[in-house]
Amino acid sequence: MATAVTTDEIYERYLRKAITEINRLSHEIAQAADRAPTALPTGHPLATIFLVKYGPQAQELQEGVAFHGRAGNALIKSLQRLHVDPTEVYGTNAVKFAGCELGVAAEWLRRELRIVEPKLLVVMGEDALEFLNGIGFPLSSTIETKLGDLQRFTPTIEALSVPDIDSSLDEAPAKTAFWNAFKAVGPWWAALPPY
Repeated sequence: MATAVTTDEIYERYLRKAITEINRLSHEIAQAADRAPTALPTGHPLATIFLVKYGPQAQELQEGVAFHGRAGNALIKSLQRLHVDPTEVYGTNAVKFAGCELGVAAEWLRRELRIVEPKLLVVMGEDALEFLNGIGFPLSSTIETKLGDLQRFTPTIEALSVPDIDSSLDEAPAKTAFWNAFKAVGPWWAALPPY
């Protein structure tokens, strides 16, 4: 006798699969780095919001985690201010370590997007935007540098272009420019259905 599978059971199966695939990807990245410092992705493997910036900073490489340090702290504060659940966020760098082959980095980013299947992709900085537009993600449209404006990336993913967070932390005008673009995440999040 067959029993019905609940929505929770289906979600748990997808989550286990996503965790396995992210762990496999992280292992491949570490192997490709050949002991060079890497900044592996961080966050929920089935996140609603996917953050991507171009490359890791020294603190990220030291800890081995993307968005560790000043950028991560600033993002947590921003998400809290916007009433966005930070456990629904996944963050990565397009290039995971120094000397990484860009074609391989593009494949890794495509895989991350396929695994996570976010609803919103936040692209941080011109270099990350150029990289993303060049990866050839299936059914994707080119994202323009329209800071703070939601754009359609794929039929199921919206995108938001914002300034690079790492270069926005030291001067008030740069912080303001980042915030003015990033704060569009708040109304987008608030409009999501509660299920």
